[in-house]
Amino acid sequence: MKKQLYLYAGLIILFIAYNFYKPIKDERIDAAVNILFASALFLYIAYIAYLVLKKMGKK
Repeated sequence: MKKQLYLYAGLIILFIAYNFYKPIKDERIDAAVNILFASALFLYIAYIAYLVLKKMGKK
């Protein structure tokens, strides 16, 4: 479980770093990248929640 949390923390750090440095100048593409990145973060937190619930069900 720690591996998933470390990976999630790494994804959050990458998301924050991307938003600070803004390498993409086109605003529409930048917004699309932000939306995709945020969607991936929410999908990954849902996956972690699924794993937690699955482990709780086995006990």
